[in-house]
Amino acid sequence: MGRKKRGPERKSHRGWLIGGACVVLAGGLYTGAAAYAGSQIPANTTVHGVNVGSLSPEAARQILAEKLTPATAQEIPVQVNGREESLDPAAAGLSIDLEGTVDELVGFDLNPATLLERFTGELQIEPASNVDEAKLRAELDSLAAKVATETAEGKLAFDGARPVLTKPVTGVVLNVDDSVGVVSESWFDPAEPLELPAALSEPKTSAKTLETALEETAKPLVAGPIKLTDGKSTASLTPEQLGDAASFKVSGDAVTMSLDTEKLVAAAAKGADGFKSTAKDARIVLSGGAPKVIPSQNGTTIDSKNLDQLVLAASKAKNRTAKVSLTTTVPELTTAEAKKLGVKEAIVNFSTPYPAADTVRTKNLYAGSKRLNGVLVMPGETFSLEKALGPITTANGYFGSGVVVNGFATEAVGGGLSQISTQMYNAGFLAGYDDITHKPHSRWFERYPAGREATLWEGQVDMAWKNNTPYGVMIEAWVGGGKVNTRLWSTDYWTVGSKSSAKYNLTNPGTEYNSAANCKPERGGKKGFSINVTRTRTAPDKTLPAETKSWTYQPWNKVICGKKP
Repeated sequence: MGRKKRGPERKSHRGWLIGGACVVLAGGLYTGAAAYAGSQIPANTTVHGVNVGSLSPEAARQILAEKLTPATAQEIPVQVNGREESLDPAAAGLSIDLEGTVDELVGFDLNPATLLERFTGELQIEPASNVDEAKLRAELDSLAAKVATETAEGKLAFDGARPVLTKPVTGVVLNVDDSVGVVSESWFDPAEPLELPAALSEPKTSAKTLETALEETAKPLVAGPIKLTDGKSTASLTPEQLGDAASFKVSGDAVTMSLDTEKLVAAAAKGADGFKSTAKDARIVLSGGAPKVIPSQNGTTIDSKNLDQLVLAASKAKNRTAKVSLTTTVPELTTAEAKKLGVKEAIVNFSTPYPAADTVRTKNLYAGSKRLNGVLVMPGETFSLEKALGPITTANGYFGSGVVVNGFATEAVGGGLSQISTQMYNAGFLAGYDDITHKPHSRWFERYPAGREATLWEGQVDMAWKNNTPYGVMIEAWVGGGKVNTRLWSTDYWTVGSKSSAKYNLTNPGTEYNSAANCKPERGGKKGFSINVTRTRTAPDKTLPAETKSWTYQPWNKVICGKKP
């Protein structure tokens, strides 16, 4: 029994030796295979589409450098809420890491799955990157400032007969932190622009809502004329008139269009005499040397009630016609309102003499006075002399006469109207009205109060004052008795005081040469000077601060026509 026991024992030990040797041999072969596989790039390997399979690391790095490096100089396309921009890889601290890329593909590894993949599988990878995050963040901060937009609401409006849509704007703020990760991961030669994350702030009213209002409401309104008829009269409102009367209100995600009924009524009145208001304003006229109120009269005009809705409905009807009716209307200035204006007494009388020998200049004085006579200035209203007299043209009844331009005597249409300007400035000054604008002459004419006079030059120099009283004022102006005369009719309100200083800074006249073709020689001789004028104003319920205005007049120099010798 011992042999039998020993026999099998010897046989078993020998088998172990043989089996162990086989394992060692197999392990050596496996290790060798792993070492061989780790010494070269796995078969069928591509890096960004470049085949480096079965190459040595050195050869792989060389071919990758040749094929991929040019792409690192290309701008990186990015997109922020649909807006395309780009980043400079170098400025953003981005480059490819060829060493790291190749190192990932080689190296000793006993994992059977890894070995199988290296010998038989396909491997597609992107190159590793070097990322300078500080530089990348700085570039993204700059991009964030560039693409940032504030939320803006859209709007609809009419430009004449053309509806114009201003699209709303979505607010955009780039998320720099998340964008750092997106760019770091996918910056190299992307197939499409990288969509960078951003916070969006949408406007209250969507573009779709505005576009719907444009197509369904605005465009139909001006698609053609709209007729208004009461059966007797018919007016055709043009697209331009309709657009002028329209306005839009945007509230939340809703847009409504409304029409100004007063503008529609006015447009209808222009289109048909039957729609014109027959109401008559009260008038204030001079009768028997005193103001008199001519009573107002009620009349009829097109009924504005629901007129806007009738027109909107007609804009979507085939015949584009709205049936309207007439209604009783009252005038803008009723008899009672006219009487309340207090135009009842003369509060200012002011006159200046004029050179009667200059007959052409006198014609301008007559023409200007005629335009002023009967003008009514309401409480709080500003009177503009340029507006009241203009346009100052021969076609409007004015003539060429003497003026002073840049210190020289010359001629212009409307010469002499500066005397009208002086008249109206002093009328407003003495009535206590607010001086809005005026400019004294460059040199003093003795027929005017020094420091209290004004010139006029259409388009450049106006004379205007504001009626700062609770009463209306009517202007009376005429030429007679060798003078230009102005009278204001109203209710006395301000107590006005005026004080002029002595003339100071007197300057002697000199000699000047004028080479202009229309030069007029002058003898000169009058001194220039400065003067101050102070006005005080007191009403029953208040006193205004005293105001002082100063002006310097040039001397009347001797003028010789021609060039200075």
